[in-house]
Amino acid sequence: MIASSASKPQLTSTTWWRGYSALSLLVLLSIVVAVISFLVGRFTIPFSQFWAALTGHGVGSLVLLKVRLPRIAAGMAIGASLAVSGATYQGIFRNPMVSPAILGAASGAGLGAAFAILCSLNFVMVQLMAFAFGVVAVLITYFVGNAVSRNNDSLLSLVLTGIVISALASAIISLIKYLGDPEEKLPEITFWLMGSLSSANSTNMTWMIAPLIVGLLPIILLRWQLNLLSLGDEEASALGVNVKRTRVVLILAATLLTAVSVAVSGIIGWIGLLIPHLARMLVGPNHRVLIPASLFLGGSYLMIVDDLARSLLPMEIPIGILTSLIGAPFFLYLMARRKGL
Repeated sequence: MIASSASKPQLTSTTWWRGYSALSLLVLLSIVVAVISFLVGRFTIPFSQFWAALTGHGVGSLVLLKVRLPRIAAGMAIGASLAVSGATYQGIFRNPMVSPAILGAASGAGLGAAFAILCSLNFVMVQLMAFAFGVVAVLITYFVGNAVSRNNDSLLSLVLTGIVISALASAIISLIKYLGDPEEKLPEITFWLMGSLSSANSTNMTWMIAPLIVGLLPIILLRWQLNLLSLGDEEASALGVNVKRTRVVLILAATLLTAVSVAVSGIIGWIGLLIPHLARMLVGPNHRVLIPASLFLGGSYLMIVDDLARSLLPMEIPIGILTSLIGAPFFLYLMARRKGL
């Protein structure tokens, strides 16, 4: 069985008050981060001109509305989606070490994008291929994992199958990079896999809306059932939860969020693993509050990292590099703190 190290939800009045107070602060943080993200960059917009530019009358209105607004919207949506997906997977598998990549969605999306780039398809097709391959990879993982599972080992079988599918997709990506033109295709594939929001535009945001809604809505509506799933399958079934159906719905929803995020931005690691931990520290393990907290915290975090990515150096740093440089050491700190080191 998957080891459960996540705390079980304690639904006391003190926990509710603490959770919703922290959630209110996270909403405020998202607004503040969004405003700051509008202002910073190579073309700096003074705060005194922000409202005029936002309404299309200021000097920087073109930069703010045509470049930064789609990028900020995409960044908030992607950060929120990856964080919610991570929190959902951690609840499903009853393990806080689980990330959205556990079932192969990220590797599958990377394979789809690499194949599309190798075939010289346009950028829209690259994104669509990445999205489709990410969803298909998880479907393969789910059906193969269920086919080879035995009795109560279905979760473990899914995890192991996801590792195999991810490794297979990574191997094929390496083969595609080897076969690609080293002067043109290889750099393009490599840069895409490192993750970036530089390609975010209004077209991306338009086609992202439907998958985001389809993915977020079931998770928000069923987040209270994640509390019961964290107790174990037998306990959840005794409390009236259809465990298999609920798990399938939540896995598909989380997969949609992960696939659409990777399709637009490339592979951005650590958000789905780190942010649910931070949200859990702030609001507790109750998924009724944890899921919204992860949503706002994930969006804010990715925008802060993106601000650094486009401001620290003369050239833009791939955002996946920064999330790894920040996320890995901080996650080690969280583990050490958890163990009391």
